Amino acid sequence: MGSIVSIRGTVVEVSFEESKPRINSILISQEFPEVLLEVFRSSLSKNRFYCLVFGGVEKLYRGAQVFDTQKSFSFPVGKELLGRVVNVFGQPEDGLAKVASKKYLPVHQIPRQANYLYSKSEVVYTGIKVVDLFFPITKGAKVGLFGGAGVGKTMLLSEILHNVVISRKGNAYSVFAGVGERIREGLELFKLLKERSVLPASTLIFGPMGYPPSVRFLSAFSALTLSEYYRDFMKKDVLFFIDNLFRFAQAGNEISSLTSMIPSEDGYQSTLETEMANFHERLSSNYTNFITSIEAIYLPSDDLLDQAVQATFAYLDGIVVLSRDAYQEGLLPAVDILSSTSSFLSTEIVGKRHYDIAIKAREMIQKMQELQRIVSLVGEAELSPEDQNIYSRGRKIRNFMTQQFFTASSQKGVAGVFVPIDVILSDVESIISGKHDEIPEDKFLFVSSVSDIVVA
Repeated sequence: MGSIVSIRGTVVEVSFEESKPRINSILISQEFPEVLLEVFRSSLSKNRFYCLVFGGVEKLYRGAQVFDTQKSFSFPVGKELLGRVVNVFGQPEDGLAKVASKKYLPVHQIPRQANYLYSKSEVVYTGIKVVDLFFPITKGAKVGLFGGAGVGKTMLLSEILHNVVISRKGNAYSVFAGVGERIREGLELFKLLKERSVLPASTLIFGPMGYPPSVRFLSAFSALTLSEYYRDFMKKDVLFFIDNLFRFAQAGNEISSLTSMIPSEDGYQSTLETEMANFHERLSSNYTNFITSIEAIYLPSDDLLDQAVQATFAYLDGIVVLSRDAYQEGLLPAVDILSSTSSFLSTEIVGKRHYDIAIKAREMIQKMQELQRIVSLVGEAELSPEDQNIYSRGRKIRNFMTQQFFTASSQKGVAGVFVPIDVILSDVESIISGKHDEIPEDKFLFVSSVSDIVVA
């Protein structure tokens, strides 16, 4: 037994006079059994522990008695979760019946041993031109989508989810973790997956903004637990999506402030690196099934050097940066090709032809941007004939990387497209070689193929 000695928002301090509880153990109020407390860490005082409260914190008071269940927080798993939208407790958020799963797994688990990890160089094509050409994704990869507010992170992540789940229908399950984001975006994703008949292979777990930091923090681990179950027990490849990983770090920072933890020099919690490690190291694959993760990561003030952002880099295989300048120019997806990178763009994984085309296209875009300043000052006509060709072709390649999305079709009234990798390579190769020098660069915007361009 223990008693509450202080309450700070959704964090309470509990004192135990005799036996001490384990970290992550669940405590229950005697008066209000529906109120759950999770032991987070020990307090600075002897025999005292900081606990996270899940629901009903207004019912608690100083001196209230709680008892240790000696069990950790568990999440329902199983095929019953497919096609459902639930919260971090496994309770339905889609207006349907209660989840009928009878099996539960603890959300806090030790990551797999390093000798059991496995990766495979099999490319997972998304049908998105800029991603498949410059930043290929393989089975078991971890890819981060970085961008400030309103540049299209969620839209790009949702499009990848939509396209990959459709292309791998029946062979993989998807798990979406909505951590600290708008519930409106989650509703739009739910409707899209339902309309495209891919919801039965997906599970959506939400801990949106407005919820206490304890719930937002736990939502990421609930989604991880379900992904591990699909991988290990249902023997399925898993596509794991999280929007937004920065909000996960932010929730941990709020909790650390409430638990009187001394922050690091940059203001974030001193346990930030540990929390990121606990999260990413569970996104692992084994010899038969894979977890491929796509992570949307918010950039505060568009700053890639923010400490919470930097803490993710060590775990990612690919970094896709979205540019506000490109977004303002109307180039969607607004990917900054030169600031982004992928460790899978190699001849061993994508083949020599793909690699050569991507490198040449990237070099041409880089040269085009170098010439941009000269053109803005004196005009394109003052460039040498060779530079004029490079500048024009670089702009055409950049424009050709724009694309209509399925996830934006209802707002724009234009159907989305899935572009095969063979079409992408052939068209970009033809632009590089100069076969389309006579076509104006604006004609390359939002076309699925060069063959679709109609010149008046």
